[in-house]
Amino acid sequence: MLLTSERSKSRAHPREFRPWILLLYTGTGVVHYTYGPQKGIWSGEITLLRPRYSADYRCLFYAFLLFPGVALAHYVWPSLIGWLLPVSLYLGYCAGIFSHNHNHCPTFSDRRANEFFAAWLSIFYGYPLFAWIPTHNLNHHKHVNRAGDATITWRYTKAHNLFVAATYFFVSAYHQSGPIREYVAKARAKGGRVYRQIVTQATTVIVAHAAMLVLGIVWLGVGQGLLAYLFGFAIPAAFALWSMMFTNYIQHVHCDPWSPHNHSRNFVSKVDNWFVFQAGYHTVHHEHPGTHWSKYPELHAKRAQHIAPALNEHSIFVFCLKNYVLGVFSERFRTHQVGRAAYDSDPSSLATDEIFAVEAGVNAEMIQDRA
Repeated sequence: MLLTSERSKSRAHPREFRPWILLLYTGTGVVHYTYGPQKGIWSGEITLLRPRYSADYRCLFYAFLLFPGVALAHYVWPSLIGWLLPVSLYLGYCAGIFSHNHNHCPTFSDRRANEFFAAWLSIFYGYPLFAWIPTHNLNHHKHVNRAGDATITWRYTKAHNLFVAATYFFVSAYHQSGPIREYVAKARAKGGRVYRQIVTQATTVIVAHAAMLVLGIVWLGVGQGLLAYLFGFAIPAAFALWSMMFTNYIQHVHCDPWSPHNHSRNFVSKVDNWFVFQAGYHTVHHEHPGTHWSKYPELHAKRAQHIAPALNEHSIFVFCLKNYVLGVFSERFRTHQVGRAAYDSDPSSLATDEIFAVEAGVNAEMIQDRA
């Protein structure tokens, strides 16, 4: 829906510079204002944007109300510092899920809204969203835990235990840094919109977190202000990053990347999946990377009979209990290799594959390449 005054229409100029800013999120969409200087006069238009899928209204409620609301509650009511940690960690996990989903299936039809939403989510994810593109869309979905994948689960050990799973973040983050640097370098050389997105997202994360830290110190004093920032923004964001890599690890460890059905582990609890926006259905996500998350349960139901039963776990919580607690006492509770192992091809090198594209993810559907 486009609202514009006759006055602004009459003053429109084909060559005027028209950046945009977000004004308001409402129950029906995002309102933004575009403007441009013409002979010292500002003209503008207001556009009401709705998500492409109605299921994303819940995502927008989380992103624009719960994410900042719970974070800022630490500043308004310092007595809540620490007590809100479980909620903050859950919202940090959701920030990671939204970041992943938005790069595969853009939330809005309007490019500018998608760019804003990516920058906004970057604040709560704790890292610019563009990083998903070279490490995930263009790399992980191409190799699926085989040689060439920056996020392989078996780089230094084929064992699966709590220590390996918990420290996987550091191994994976190190090896993802290469594709990210390569992607940024290619985007910088090419110039244009993609590189501007990278700069915008990185700047947004730095400025927003610095501003929240300063706000806390000015508002509450050094000690309590630092705690408000840590528990409101820093810790949830750090958990978002760690938890996405941990989830990726348990979704692929001891799976069969050579199989069209058994390359991923699923967590199929309907209750759990409601809270994590159907992120438990990972097999169908790899087979349909550009499909909206709300379609996953239906797609999984059609494929479930072909998936090895051991790869359809009830929930992440039960999985972790079995593997990292009960598995200490009995081997039968631990995961075991299903089908052909990722390293069965005897790879001569575990070097991460080169990034051949600059744009993929938001507004560009992933094309999978499985050997």
